[in-house]
Amino acid sequence: MNWWEAVILGLVQGLTEFLPVSSSAHLRIVGALMLDGQDVGATFTAVTQIGTEAAVLIYFRHTIVQVIRRWWATLPLLREGGRWRNPLRLADPDARMGWLIIVGSIPIALLGVLFEDQIESTLRDLRFTAFTLAFFALLLWAADRFGRRTKELDKLNGRDGILYGFAQAMALIPGVSRSGGTITAGLAMGYTREAAARYSFLLAVPAVLASGFYQLAKAIGGHQDTALEVSAGATAIATLVAFVVGFTVIVWFLRYITTRTFLPFVIYRIVVAAGILVLIGTGTISPTA
Repeated sequence: MNWWEAVILGLVQGLTEFLPVSSSAHLRIVGALMLDGQDVGATFTAVTQIGTEAAVLIYFRHTIVQVIRRWWATLPLLREGGRWRNPLRLADPDARMGWLIIVGSIPIALLGVLFEDQIESTLRDLRFTAFTLAFFALLLWAADRFGRRTKELDKLNGRDGILYGFAQAMALIPGVSRSGGTITAGLAMGYTREAAARYSFLLAVPAVLASGFYQLAKAIGGHQDTALEVSAGATAIATLVAFVVGFTVIVWFLRYITTRTFLPFVIYRIVVAAGILVLIGTGTISPTA
């Protein structure tokens, strides 16, 4: 992978990470088209996501600091009167959100470890990616069309937080989309578009950073999950580009969904899914390379 290929892949990662279109699927497809049909690999994907999550940390820095402060302040209060309090039922919405982000990160962490081999191999089959792109596009459309869209994040409770967590875990499958899966779940549970998107971005921070640094450590240790040779410099370039572009996308996307529906993204996902099948059918790309 040369420097300009790294720039393009970083641009793809930054553009697609926060939109409900699946960044992992796009990196898989664009990588296959540019790099003689080769897969960029789960390691490259996870490490470049560190860049986009850095954009989340900066954009939501005030919210994140507030949540951490309120969460920390609840630690001495969890055991009062000789009995434990349920942290998911705290009255303070910021403190409760802190606990819900922790609990909601458990499903993706457990499933990521249990199915690591499948995630890095079988589930990266482009035929399966095409299916998940189209299927979850229809789920997003249904949730956006029929969801009540009345709840804000201060109404987030334990049940909803756990459901958000399992929705995020589905994003381990290329084509599902981390933001798409969690936003779909949020809309289905009655949250507004902006509330669903904001919590989707915040919930992703622990999981994505943990996955990225885990894959980075494995790469430093000599692990390679693809035949493609990707240098540290190329990965660093892609990660930096993903950060800059990702920050811009966050600003635009949160403004966009205040007045618009997700229908354009639904249509786009279906078109991309059909395009993948055409490319496979014509022999332009291999589904398993």
